[in-house]
Amino acid sequence: MSLLVLGTVALDNVKTPNGARRDLLGGSATHFAMSARLFTQVNLVAVIGRDFPRKHIHLLKAKGVNLASLRLGEGKSFRWEGEYKKEDLNAALTLATELGVLVGFIPEVAAHQRMIPNVFLANIDPDIQWGLLEKMRKPRLVGLDSMNLWINHKKGSLLRLMKRVDLFVANDGEARMLTGEHNLIRAAFAIRRLGPKLVVIKKGEHGVFFLSDRCRFAFPAYPVEEVVDPTGAGDTFAGGLMGYLSSVGTLNEKSLKKAVLYGTTMASFNVQGFGLEKTSRLTRPVVEKRMRELMEFISI
Repeated sequence: MSLLVLGTVALDNVKTPNGARRDLLGGSATHFAMSARLFTQVNLVAVIGRDFPRKHIHLLKAKGVNLASLRLGEGKSFRWEGEYKKEDLNAALTLATELGVLVGFIPEVAAHQRMIPNVFLANIDPDIQWGLLEKMRKPRLVGLDSMNLWINHKKGSLLRLMKRVDLFVANDGEARMLTGEHNLIRAAFAIRRLGPKLVVIKKGEHGVFFLSDRCRFAFPAYPVEEVVDPTGAGDTFAGGLMGYLSSVGTLNEKSLKKAVLYGTTMASFNVQGFGLEKTSRLTRPVVEKRMRELMEFISI
């Protein structure tokens, strides 16, 4: 079944110990879509400015992403500039943010996309996420991602939204900030009490923890020798996770475990190149090969 994602489409300037790149195609919805497209039809809802390079639009279309609800706004595109230090590649230092067309953005969804059964609200203002959800007609599965900015400044809006979603994805720092619990197991239970039935806590290079009323499990990350650029790894993870769940249509322990493993696999490719360098070139057979390697790595 098809999947709809709301989030940002951005132009990124990134600096890491492995070099620097400017005007990369980025954003939460972009990284998510580039991952999820390998599992199902992806429909993207976002806004771009008049300065947005046509080549980036051509790439998304070439990869099969439906852009019927990608809007062209007046003004400049959303831009993000960040740096990663060698001491901690899990944490990005934001150097500059230009909201551009995100200011006042109200998501619009094409009429034929409002019945799409699977929806993911990638990182963006929770009030914008709420506005999108109000336009959808009884989706089967709704996933949500957020970040520390919204937890700090729009926690009320985020908590209201969490009551309406099925799946919540957060990194370890966000989970602790949201719940006030340092222990991640307690944090996951606290998030479950806020509404989402499925809770995923990402721990970067240390793997991922999953919790629901029926099961809980943890998996390590795929062992990557060199991290080139972590930007978008979490969104790529979510794309693999939701993409797979959308493709199988069932939610049981087996499908949830496979979904988390696919998310982990996709994220491992993402960090091996700048921006979409690796994920835009992926094919399903290449993903399946690494997935098998990951399963052998964790098997006894």
